[in-house]
Amino acid sequence: MTQPSQYTGDVAWYGADLAKSDEWLLALNPSQIAELEAAAEATAGRDIATLTADDLPLPTLDPILREVRDDIVDGRGFALIRGLPVERWSKDISARAYWAIGMRVGKAVVQNPVGHVLGHVKDIGGDVDNPTQRGYQSAANLPFHTDIGAEVVGLFCLRPAKSGGLSSVVSAATIWNEILKQRPDLAEVLAQPFYRDRRGEEVSGQKPWYEMPVFMPAGQRMAVAYVRRFIFSCQRFDDVPRLTDQQIEAMDLIDSLAYDPRLKLDMDFRPGDIQLVNNLVTLHTRTEYEDWPEQEKKRHLYRLWLTIPDGWPLPEPLYARYGADQETGRPLGINLPAGVHPNAPLDVDAIAAE
Repeated sequence: MTQPSQYTGDVAWYGADLAKSDEWLLALNPSQIAELEAAAEATAGRDIATLTADDLPLPTLDPILREVRDDIVDGRGFALIRGLPVERWSKDISARAYWAIGMRVGKAVVQNPVGHVLGHVKDIGGDVDNPTQRGYQSAANLPFHTDIGAEVVGLFCLRPAKSGGLSSVVSAATIWNEILKQRPDLAEVLAQPFYRDRRGEEVSGQKPWYEMPVFMPAGQRMAVAYVRRFIFSCQRFDDVPRLTDQQIEAMDLIDSLAYDPRLKLDMDFRPGDIQLVNNLVTLHTRTEYEDWPEQEKKRHLYRLWLTIPDGWPLPEPLYARYGADQETGRPLGINLPAGVHPNAPLDVDAIAAE
């Protein structure tokens, strides 16, 4: 396969440069917050999972959120929206306001086998080393990665941890450019398929693993899909080839570059902040955190996985995990068991709930 040249433009940014500006930050003003609150309150009692952007009108915010969406989908690949008053809003109003913003960016897809389209990043006893569980269910460090089922990932901070939980993002295009400069031989390795663990989410007829490159050329863009833990846990299957020294060296280089202070951008992720990340062009991370002992104070983020029906053409390997949505033709979220429907709970408290 012919390797593409280096990538340029807004998507190939360096964190040290962006840290000097706030061009990626939208601070909501009181009238915009009031508009969100009114839209949320007007849908009280209706199932959040069924609401569309038309159900949640935002006439003043719409043109501003279109610009934010353009930055996320076709620009630098991320944005931070600040100022939602979660300290006085109920979880229900917070969820509806968040949903209103998310529906301006894309269409929500299901995040787990019980049908959550409004997910919960919260320590509910998860074990990051358990191959049948997810890291977001724990307080553990989550190294730089992409989420497995989204084009855009949204995180809305309701409550922070007692300490820790630092959020950072990094440009995949910049990492790719640096790899091409430093080790073009490893760039070739990363453009070839890696075996990945489905983590118990296979459906009938599927193997418990699938194949996908880490970096995938997509026209004038470079798409990325990288969860090192899932690549390593896939080695538990006897019929999966063993990782090569070059593959491990290539992943080590990704990790080293992602944590380079020149490349990554650390975020002061506050209550009421919404982080929106283009999962195809950006990696994100979260440090380990210490939570509050009181249940009502525990760190809690709402999560959205969004697909972009009118987004740019995607490389075929991105469909290997879940397949395509018949309605949009875009990558599908979790394949639900029979009888399970998309739903949007306001909280979860145990692994059993997932």
